[in-house]
Amino acid sequence: MTEPSPLDDFRRLATQPLPDRSEAIAATAAREAQLIKPPGALGRLEEIAAFLTAVTGKAPPEVTRPRVVVFAASHGIVEEGVSPFPASVNAQMLAAFRDGKAAINQLCGANGIGLSVFDLAVDVPSGNIAREDAFASDKALAGTMAFGLEAIAGEVDCLGIGEMGIGNTAVAAAVYAALYGGGAAAWCGMGAGATGALFDSKVAAVARALERVGPIDDPLTVLKRLGGREIAAMVGAILAARTQGVPVIVDGFVASAAAAVVSSIDRAAIDHCLFAHRSAEAQHRRALEAMGVRPLLDLDMRLGEGTGAALAIGIVQAAAACHGGMATFAEAGVAGKG
Repeated sequence: MTEPSPLDDFRRLATQPLPDRSEAIAATAAREAQLIKPPGALGRLEEIAAFLTAVTGKAPPEVTRPRVVVFAASHGIVEEGVSPFPASVNAQMLAAFRDGKAAINQLCGANGIGLSVFDLAVDVPSGNIAREDAFASDKALAGTMAFGLEAIAGEVDCLGIGEMGIGNTAVAAAVYAALYGGGAAAWCGMGAGATGALFDSKVAAVARALERVGPIDDPLTVLKRLGGREIAAMVGAILAARTQGVPVIVDGFVASAAAAVVSSIDRAAIDHCLFAHRSAEAQHRRALEAMGVRPLLDLDMRLGEGTGAALAIGIVQAAAACHGGMATFAEAGVAGKG
């Protein structure tokens, strides 16, 4: 008899039934139809308002306590020469986050968004996936995913997820290739600036990782063998938010790899997620298409850190404000469509 895995609880989070939101969804649709504007005039803002109600059950929807959570981690694959930056940058960037000096600090401050940063043992890299599994056991992976459950603590009502970790675009590329096929070259991009021989080393390292593990049917096993701590924590955050009715705004290429793992367990398990932007990392378009999702923004960004998520949260807040704050034709005394 097979013993249960600590990962089974996370698989259940991805597939358990959610509350019936049909009454709230109908109420939001009815109000949308009566607001003082032509039908559909606010475009995707109207879709976002409906999305918020479907996730939260609130009609009208509101976003008053948004937060971006950045998960920071280190990767053994840096040993293979996949990035122009050394692993020591991880600790230095953590200091910049804490001192309020990074890009994400400025974007969250400008938009009134809370910010939390999780240090996932940046001094201890996960396994070099070109040579060994990222996580030594299911228990180790489950423990890291559990960090993501903390992301929605404190009554967060809209969660942006982001990451920081030298070498993590190589790890994300390996995860995508294992989930969707296509090989290392199809999924590796320049990341933080890998060009020329450095890019070739990156592709070769990811190819060795994929050859080492062979085909894998289970998405969480893909995560265990090829992922990283920040991706694992973001998977946990997405699943926790799903069960609590918290909408998630997914950042770029690496954050989307966490969503790809969840989506590969059950496509409906990311129905509470919006994708912030299409990264300048060319392979991000391929990843979004594989998940069948459409990003909100396309600003040629590729920084990570949750920066795209912070910008997108401003749009989500605007959508909720328009839907809840606008008057109906009857309330404003405006003549409706004849």
